[in-house]
Amino acid sequence: MRTDSFLHRAFHLYYDGFRSMTLGRTLWLIIGIKLFIMFAILKVFFFPNFLRQNAEKGGEADFVAAELVERGVNK
Repeated sequence: MRTDSFLHRAFHLYYDGFRSMTLGRTLWLIIGIKLFIMFAILKVFFFPNFLRQNAEKGGEADFVAAELVERGVNK
């Protein structure tokens, strides 16, 4: 009777799969670079901190609550 848990078996499945990859390593590197570009670089230019620009310091929660009430979310 095996006492390996599901997580242990799943880890070894992926570990063995990634270890024997040749082309897959290059593909994972490309995926990693794309994720870095999307989350690190594009965030800086296209997603400014809206609360910092529009809410007073220390009053972010009140600003969010007021916006929710004003837009009719709390009906």
